[in-house]
Amino acid sequence: MQESNLWYLQNIDITGLFCPGKMESNPDKHGEHLFKKGEYIYLPEDESDRIYFIVDGRIKIGTMQGDREIIKAILGKGEVFGELAMMMNRRKDFAFAMEDTEVCTVHKDAIQELLRDRGPLQQFFLSLFGKRLLETESRLHSLVFKDARSRIIEFLIELAKVRGERVGYETVVRKFLTHQEIANITATSRQTVTTVLNDLRNQEIIKFDRRRLLIRDQDRLADALLTADS
Repeated sequence: MQESNLWYLQNIDITGLFCPGKMESNPDKHGEHLFKKGEYIYLPEDESDRIYFIVDGRIKIGTMQGDREIIKAILGKGEVFGELAMMMNRRKDFAFAMEDTEVCTVHKDAIQELLRDRGPLQQFFLSLFGKRLLETESRLHSLVFKDARSRIIEFLIELAKVRGERVGYETVVRKFLTHQEIANITATSRQTVTTVLNDLRNQEIIKFDRRRLLIRDQDRLADALLTADS
């Protein structure tokens, strides 16, 4: 994971907080679990009593609108999810393992106890809630003011920023998403995603396959977004 994803964890031993299984701990408050690829961690209307930390793997957070899946976030190693357990008793979304995924959990009662005495932990959750809110506002802005092509290119730029690795002058994103998953995130269709990605590939701005996305020129990708917005 890139450092930018962990900016709000600087003064928190988040692994020690969520994964004290190597230490003596209360199993009613802490847990370690392995979910196989294709398993749900939780579903809408499940009891909302735990917060999760990803030790390894990837999960997606989403909801269903009729037969259509809407992906709200794709999270990886070192990230926290399920934090709305602190505010509600039932889940509103689902969490799904995109690959074999190891998580540690803390019961919300244990978190609430810790919050009373640990200022940095309070700051962590305030920052986490703020980050989620900003992400939601950004997606809403894109849905209202940007067309499908712009939303897809903007998603690629953000994906490279958050999960990309520099390889010379290029940027590689490993474990690239399917066209349908990108469509579910950007509120577009799979066909539109395929058309936009193929167009960018034909312009030699990107290369991609099932395993990775290679952005050959980030400046040209940014210019493609400006052209789409104009």
